[in-house]
Amino acid sequence: MRFAIVNTLLCLSVVCAVTSTLRAADSLPARKPNILLIIADDLGYGDLGCFGCKDIPTPNLDRLARDGVRFTDAHAYNVCSPTRAALMTGRYAERVGITSVLMGGSRPEFGSATTLAKLLRDAGYATGLVGKWHLGYDGNV
Repeated sequence: MRFAIVNTLLCLSVVCAVTSTLRAADSLPARKPNILLIIADDLGYGDLGCFGCKDIPTPNLDRLARDGVRFTDAHAYNVCSPTRAALMTGRYAERVGITSVLMGGSRPEFGSATTLAKLLRDAGYATGLVGKWHLGYDGNV
């Protein structure tokens, strides 16, 4: 559970850090900010320097935490599929029918929920994902 909370906090911190850094650059011409969302499985709260870790240097993540926003109280699912479904849709995973780990099979259905990727694509962003999403789809996205 603790790892899922930190994963969510890390993702939100990265998005907020990128947004606040670009917002501070008022002298630049208006443009859409780049958004990079990082989800790290099995990362403990104390595994980053900004949260007190002394034996593993994490200077870039520490800088993002220092220059952006850190969320230190959150609730998340203890397995990956519901966490990712909630992140992608902005809804409780139960509301989109994903309550446990999905392995292979068909493309996940999110009901009437609009995904974050679709919102960003509709706003003119190029979207993509890399890595393990564990949402059950083993075909082309």
